[in-house]
Amino acid sequence: MGSRPQDPRPVTLDPVDRELLHHLERDARITNNALAELVGIAPSTCLGRVRALRARGVIRGYHADIDPASTGHPLQAMISVRLHSDARNHLNQFVSRVSGRPEVRDIYFLAGVDDYLLHVATAGTAALRDLVLNLNGDSDVAGTQTSLIFDHVRVPLTY
Repeated sequence: MGSRPQDPRPVTLDPVDRELLHHLERDARITNNALAELVGIAPSTCLGRVRALRARGVIRGYHADIDPASTGHPLQAMISVRLHSDARNHLNQFVSRVSGRPEVRDIYFLAGVDDYLLHVATAGTAALRDLVLNLNGDSDVAGTQTSLIFDHVRVPLTY
């Protein structure tokens, strides 16, 4: 379901790879020359290593981190979704339905009591209520639990 094939073997990263990832996570728009200089390698080496990291699935993509409030969706929430036990064969269909909703920003498939965690952004409480009612009206959904997000801080990983 994710964007990377499930491979139980970890990818081997050397210190240079880890430093490249560290800087790219902080600024994915950094130029190759600037990145090479920060890491202390030749630009051609840098380009080759970044391409290899993409090819191995370590770098899954680049994206813009857009503030939902600036686009009219200031209310964010995490919605835990538990499916009926007989709906376990419909996971892909559920994800397709939910991912088509404009409020849904991220979908996490979970182990445990809940099956999914949805990160959503809405225009306000009425829109959030409508979304939750819609989710609970889905025949595959056994129940939901909603938690409002007051603030979000992205913490860069240490490699």
